[in-house]
Amino acid sequence: MINRSTTRFIGILCCAACAKSSSSDNANGSGSSSSTETKPDALPGILNKDLPFRYPPALYAEKAQGDVTLRLYIDTTGSVVNDSTHVAESSKVAAFDSAAIKGARELRFTPAKLHGAPIAVSILFPVFFRHPEAAPPPGDTMFKKKPALKK
Repeated sequence: MINRSTTRFIGILCCAACAKSSSSDNANGSGSSSSTETKPDALPGILNKDLPFRYPPALYAEKAQGDVTLRLYIDTTGSVVNDSTHVAESSKVAAFDSAAIKGARELRFTPAKLHGAPIAVSILFPVFFRHPEAAPPPGDTMFKKKPALKK
């Protein structure tokens, strides 16, 4: 059985790639781009204490690792609009991509704000699946151990 303490998932709110004012909200986040798009003053903040992403058991047993970048549409209440969530950059492993999308349904945020008022935004949200016993993937500097300090 896989428990949360032995798996490592990291989701980082990396950027507000496209912010739309609440007057241009739509349920699926597929509104057309316009010159009225603005960047928020405050980005959404994640509220989840524990991230809701579950390592696919078969991939965990294989010590497989992968990175998925999701495009999330966060409405003015801070909720993820599930129908608008999609994979912006695939891990090239369908089970990781599916696990990321499934976990995104449980994400909760404080809404982005523009001039103090909540606005809906579309963001990129990376999800990193890392096995605690596997070597870091090539080029991955995220989990390199820091050298011990000499006394």
